[in-house]
Amino acid sequence: MKQVIVVRSDLKMGKGKTAAQVAHAALDAAEGARRRNPGWYDAWREQGQAKVVVKVEGEEELLDLQRQARALGLPVSLIQDRGLTQLEPGTTTCLGVGPAPSGEVDKVTGKLKLL
Repeated sequence: MKQVIVVRSDLKMGKGKTAAQVAHAALDAAEGARRRNPGWYDAWREQGQAKVVVKVEGEEELLDLQRQARALGLPVSLIQDRGLTQLEPGTTTCLGVGPAPSGEVDKVTGKLKLL
């Protein structure tokens, strides 16, 4: 079991901003899994809550990954910034996928490079 957070590298967010956006995606996707697939959520928690952070070059790639994950029935969370600091309001920053079985998550995110 694992969770993958996909971050847009084209936005050139600062380290703190990136960390906050990743945290939003991780928490929101995990909460979605807890509600819709508690077995996956519980197994992920029991196994140490594995998380991997990867990158894409832009919004279209991020949205395509969201479509793929949804088609597989995976928990997903698309994060849009409120625009209070570095980004314009509504900027899509990252995508949380899982927690779910590693093999299923890898079908969507397995070829992406680590952030």
